[in-house]
Amino acid sequence: MPATLTPAQLARDLAVRDLTDPAAGPHAVQFVVDQAVEALAGLWSCAVRRHPGERVVTVADNYDHLGYDPADVTRDARYTRYVDAGHVLRSHSTAMIPAALRALAANPADDVLLVCPGLVYRRDSIDRLHSGTPHQLDLWRIVRGTVTRADLEDMVAALVPEGERRLEPRRHPYTVDGAQLDVRHDGRWVEVAECGLASPAVLARAGLGNGWSGLALGMGLDRMVMLRKGIPDIRLLRSTEPAVAAQLTDLAPYRPVSALPPVRRDLSIAVDADDRAEDLGDRVREALGEDVVESVEILQETPYARLPAQARARLGATPDQKNLLVRLVLRPLDRTLSDHEANVLRDRAYAALHRGNVHHWAGLTGPRGTAGA
Repeated sequence: MPATLTPAQLARDLAVRDLTDPAAGPHAVQFVVDQAVEALAGLWSCAVRRHPGERVVTVADNYDHLGYDPADVTRDARYTRYVDAGHVLRSHSTAMIPAALRALAANPADDVLLVCPGLVYRRDSIDRLHSGTPHQLDLWRIVRGTVTRADLEDMVAALVPEGERRLEPRRHPYTVDGAQLDVRHDGRWVEVAECGLASPAVLARAGLGNGWSGLALGMGLDRMVMLRKGIPDIRLLRSTEPAVAAQLTDLAPYRPVSALPPVRRDLSIAVDADDRAEDLGDRVREALGEDVVESVEILQETPYARLPAQARARLGATPDQKNLLVRLVLRPLDRTLSDHEANVLRDRAYAALHRGNVHHWAGLTGPRGTAGA
């Protein structure tokens, strides 16, 4: 059985505000959802059914009913937050689609747009573009009849009517002829959605067999809002600073409020040999939260076998570990940290990350090892 969330972790995760939910207050994210739905409903003159769904879903809806292989790496607990053996916090908005399809099979409509927006839970690295609780939107057009690649391209054009865009081939377990939608922004291509023709097997599992077909598209809402408004840091989307929050109720261009200086701390740590950036990000979020951490970057990685004896001793590393040089960038959105505050946070992050037997603290004396360094 995979590792599961503790009751305290589950309560914390379920308490995170879903910015797509109007009941929690207005937000720019909701405007992106409404504009996308309006564009597609206008294109097709179809019915619209919204299915925001529950945050806790079955493993079957998150993976099996969408065609994921039982051995798919994404099922691992390092990427998915398990509530128990049969339930997870949804890791993508597509996890809401099987239930929406079953509801459609029970109450059919000949041409319908299924709308599934919501908060999802990911284990991800920490930087200015990624969060452990991003927002996504799945838009599936289901028809009693046949849709084609040309219909998919019309869908993309309706959602991104201006600027350069491209569709790059991608494989998804729940689509046929899958693609990634990129847009040109500031001279570079930025991924904004994944799409394709709905897999007939996914439709059939929900009770929509012969005679049904569909289009499937999943969009990253945080990325879309940041592109539309020119927001540089994903943490700003949840800011309660009045001067920032007041700008998050529409899609007008963002006006920078301040440019507080970051504080950087480099950590030399020993971690398990199979630890990845996502594991580090998860442990730092657990220790410090997301509001104060701008990024966690791995600058250098050295396996145990290549470490000099002196370095092994200094880290207290064991043969099943490796050495990482990690840069921790601390920058609260509303104030500048003092050196003391930064060192306290550095030590909390260090305690959460370092797995060696010797510790070197910046400002606090740990239970083992020495202070200083």
